[in-house]
Amino acid sequence: MKLLGRASLSGVVGILISLALLFVPAGTFRYWQGWVFLTVFALATWIPTIYLMRTNPAALERRMHAGPTKETRPVEKAIIVIAFASLAAMVVVSVLDHRFGWSVVPQAVSVIGDVLVVLGLTLAMLVVVQNGYAAANITVESGQSLASTGLYGFVRHPMYLGDVVMMLGVPLALGSYWGLLFVLPGVAVLVVRIRDEESLLEQELSGYQEYEHRVRYRLAPYLW
Repeated sequence: MKLLGRASLSGVVGILISLALLFVPAGTFRYWQGWVFLTVFALATWIPTIYLMRTNPAALERRMHAGPTKETRPVEKAIIVIAFASLAAMVVVSVLDHRFGWSVVPQAVSVIGDVLVVLGLTLAMLVVVQNGYAAANITVESGQSLASTGLYGFVRHPMYLGDVVMMLGVPLALGSYWGLLFVLPGVAVLVVRIRDEESLLEQELSGYQEYEHRVRYRLAPYLW
């Protein structure tokens, strides 16, 4: 199947899954936070996807080569499963929180959450634009060069920083504070993935150990 067809199919499947995760636990379609979140998420992923399709289809191909079955390292297979499950649980609990009023989130805070989702996804896609080898699974390709400038000059894993920003925004966008609890396991999974990824990069990507000495922080400046 051609890249456009697979990207379109992936987008449709993603929308259907999102509709189920949002509106089944909500028990209603009268849930403006869910609709705004779905629209924001779709636009923030599809606009960069179309851009990559036109400018760097190889990078888009690497990003679509995702999921636990695409990983070759057992620890990464487990990490991807846990990450997907954690994100799905975050969404469902956030929707249930809003439905049953476990916490009261002002509308303005939900809008801020949507902004964080956009910022996180945009940061992640900017990484792909800068580094076409930023694949969804951990691998080092023949001839792959080291990305060490731009966003990579601030932290060694800027895409994962974008993931953290997005995770902070999702519960707020959906009208929940309790959903923020799932940020903790989400970040823990990223920490394990980063450590495993760096062990591979140190062995297989030329210049990576020197890069680690130049850019000290992995995920967040001045923190870790």
